[in-house]
Amino acid sequence: MTAALPSAIDVLIVGAGIAGASLAAALAPWRRVMLIEAEDTPGYHATGRSAAFWHETYGGATVQPLSIASFDMLAHPAPDFSERAFLSPRSALTIGRRSEATAVDAFAAKFAARGVDVVRIGATDIARNIPGVRADWSEAAYEAACSDIDVGALHAAYLRAAKRDGALLAIRAPLESARRTADGWDVRVGGETIHAALIVNAAGAWADRVAAACGVAPVGIRPYRRTVVQLRLGVAVPAELPLIVHVGGDFYFKGESEGRVWLSPHDETPVEPHDAAPEDVDVAIAIDRLQAVVDWPVAAVERKWAGLRSFAPDRVPVFGADPHQPDFIWCAGQGGVGIQTSPAIAALLAAELGAPPPSGMIGDVDPLPFAPSRFA
Repeated sequence: MTAALPSAIDVLIVGAGIAGASLAAALAPWRRVMLIEAEDTPGYHATGRSAAFWHETYGGATVQPLSIASFDMLAHPAPDFSERAFLSPRSALTIGRRSEATAVDAFAAKFAARGVDVVRIGATDIARNIPGVRADWSEAAYEAACSDIDVGALHAAYLRAAKRDGALLAIRAPLESARRTADGWDVRVGGETIHAALIVNAAGAWADRVAAACGVAPVGIRPYRRTVVQLRLGVAVPAELPLIVHVGGDFYFKGESEGRVWLSPHDETPVEPHDAAPEDVDVAIAIDRLQAVVDWPVAAVERKWAGLRSFAPDRVPVFGADPHQPDFIWCAGQGGVGIQTSPAIAALLAAELGAPPPSGMIGDVDPLPFAPSRFA
């Protein structure tokens, strides 16, 4: 899908991770689209390093409509998009210590009121779901509707669909600058100039820098480092172990294969945009927090990695036209929910840029809470 730069294009999407690729797939049948990616590989920084789960309550109540509206496409994709589903079932537990019962109660009540199938459970059921759990972890909210996401397959399907409908992709092609013209933008990309009617900023951790290069005021997208480790354990923890999330945000972990887990200390270390790498101290914190929850000996740290999660100031995704420069479109600040919300965000934003309005649950989502105008 690598292409030379054309002289002109309708929509130039900056960034070919999940945000840019999903939008390209949704928009390519209706507009001439080109993706430009600064790295050698699309999805290098955040998409390719995701812990990869769909969790309806993750990201909070404002994000939940995007997540639930995206579920059907991820679970039952159109045959010409994918021959198989992108989701594999996995339940979830939001857990707390005995002293955190009130927080777990509030979590369960808030999302039950929004129609989420969440059930308050106690110590006996927690022990049944988490072998070796320590006695103090006696509070939990159980969600059956949680799934793993095959992120690689989903990202590849978006790129494949975009290519099929005529979208172009250039790698090793960073946006250097852009100058506003009477009918769009003259954009310098990799030493060449391309004219674009619209620029879409899907640059993730680099989103504010891309805006500045285009003379557009940033909205405050801030990148944070997130660490994940794969542990081999000295006990036979099942691969289907639920996703376990701390109600206070100190960790999450889930089964990866028999006797192995993926674990994160849920760290959010402010960093400059860069190729993130895990810090030993964060790996140690993750293991310490895990062993405070369960009596599992750690046999080995088999893998460790870090990625960049990017948030707007209110921690809600940002997509839509810039209020001061309507030919500059934001699609950024998706934090840790960008993959599980990508079908809805792509369809809603594509409709603003020339595609037909989406139907079904996605069409029922109000895009206004996600508009960049909230920062005007």
